[in-house]
Amino acid sequence: MIECRNFSIKLGDFELSNISFRVPEGKHFCLMGKTGCGKTTILESICGLRPSSRGEIFIDGINVTNLRPSQRQIGFVPQEGALFSTMTVKEHLSFALKIRRWSRQKIQSRVDELAKLLGITHLLDRRPNGLSGGEKQRVAMGRSLSFYPKVLCMDEPLSALDDHTKEEMYGLIEHIRGNTGVTILHISHNFEEILRLADGVIYIDDGRVVHYSPENYSSLKEHIQSNGRYQLLIDKTQ
Repeated sequence: MIECRNFSIKLGDFELSNISFRVPEGKHFCLMGKTGCGKTTILESICGLRPSSRGEIFIDGINVTNLRPSQRQIGFVPQEGALFSTMTVKEHLSFALKIRRWSRQKIQSRVDELAKLLGITHLLDRRPNGLSGGEKQRVAMGRSLSFYPKVLCMDEPLSALDDHTKEEMYGLIEHIRGNTGVTILHISHNFEEILRLADGVIYIDDGRVVHYSPENYSSLKEHIQSNGRYQLLIDKTQ
């Protein structure tokens, strides 16, 4: 479960005030809004990568507002994965576990488990430069899931992928959620992703939070089509 209560962020001239929303345990919500509205800032603040100026953040009922990122039990997939070019896939999957001082045996067991879950067992000795876009995203997800986080936050994880790879990733994300029960919040500009994956949408509109559930996604689509301030990919749902 993710809950933001009267959450405010100020970065130079940019400010978001009194943002409140809740993602129920085990659900998958998308975070949407025009470019520059603060979606990534919100996501990074939840993860502890940016400070808030006011309000509180709760993960599974625990107030994590003042905790370090490593203490929040949140897996984070940044835009385009942000993999380290000098590390192998196996090293990426074990990275967070070594920091947490897991034993070598437990790390090996978890890496094997993740590689099987993500379908990347054959890639463990490869480095990012030799991977496709979809393979890189699988590795980035594996790295973020390695320590059994309660929450998974993703910043446009599918934006740079071709249609065929996106289809594979939809299935993978659904598979991960079904096997781990992790609560997911992910930034998206793509209406197809929402229809395929989301139990709900948190839409940032001029600093206000508007909630949409699956039964009123058509209203969301109409709202965005009539709002010319940013482009949403809706072609495949016409």
